[in-house]
Amino acid sequence: MRVLVVEDTRALAAVIAEGLRDNGMAVDLAHDGVEAAAKLDLNAYNVVVLDRDLPGIHGDVLCQMIAGSEARAMILMLTAAGSPGERVSGLTLGADDYLTKPFHFPELVLRIRALARRQSSARARTLCAAGIELDPVRRTVTRDGGRLELSVKEFALLEALLRAAPAYLSAEDLLEQVWDEHADPFTNTVAVTISRLRRKLGAPPVIGTTPGVGYRIIDTLS
Repeated sequence: MRVLVVEDTRALAAVIAEGLRDNGMAVDLAHDGVEAAAKLDLNAYNVVVLDRDLPGIHGDVLCQMIAGSEARAMILMLTAAGSPGERVSGLTLGADDYLTKPFHFPELVLRIRALARRQSSARARTLCAAGIELDPVRRTVTRDGGRLELSVKEFALLEALLRAAPAYLSAEDLLEQVWDEHADPFTNTVAVTISRLRRKLGAPPVIGTTPGVGYRIIDTLS
């Protein structure tokens, strides 16, 4: 899941980003509306965590821009403006959810995940292939009934491959979906994480590689 946090208070933005990354999300930051609009033009996000009182382009205007886009991200307004009237106006502008500051961080995580599920309601809750069952909500993975302990990035990478199956995802696709804008496209980060994930998934191998194309799940049960 890729999230854009738009917050002009840099210290708060950094804390939010660190917490969301610890929960397995790829997070980009923007500190004003203009920077956010530029990143939204370049990248596809599942959820935008949006402050209202932004410099450059006001959060209300940015919310309307996102809501009117064709393949839009879900919008969570995160703001100190918490009166009933302000909540109604924010939702009327196109926000999908509204959370006031100060907030309880676990609640923020749960709301972001709920919005990501709503973004594609046709997605199955549990992803299954090749004897693997991955539950994005409970953050659990099993293979042939045995529980697997995966790191945050291994889990996110496996989730991306399962959602795309049986199609291929290139290393660039995986960097975009699992890491963030600061990931170095010339590193072997993806290959190293794939190698660790393969070892944990065990035999028979279920992640196939085609040079120059990418990686995919091989469902030996189909």
